[in-house]
Amino acid sequence: MGRERNRPLRQDWEQVKDDIMRQAVLCKFQTHTDIRDILLSTGNAEIVENSPIDFYWGCGADGSGKNMLGKILMEVRDILHNTYRAYINNKSVK
Repeated sequence: MGRERNRPLRQDWEQVKDDIMRQAVLCKFQTHTDIRDILLSTGNAEIVENSPIDFYWGCGADGSGKNMLGKILMEVRDILHNTYRAYINNKSVK
């Protein structure tokens, strides 16, 4: 649906797109333990969305893109790491 151009974009899309992506990515990784474990296994490594055609969500062809998806993945990884650590700590206390 996101790629269809027959639907109008929200008027405030440029202001809200990062938060919407952040919420979607967080929900995806909270729901699917297999990919959550993969994301958490990256430790503190930099994550780059290697998309030569996308200079906003990805790194772009020459690496000068904003890499917003990579940045959001790293933010979500931090959130999950803190949540998972708190969950493990609470289970071990009980």
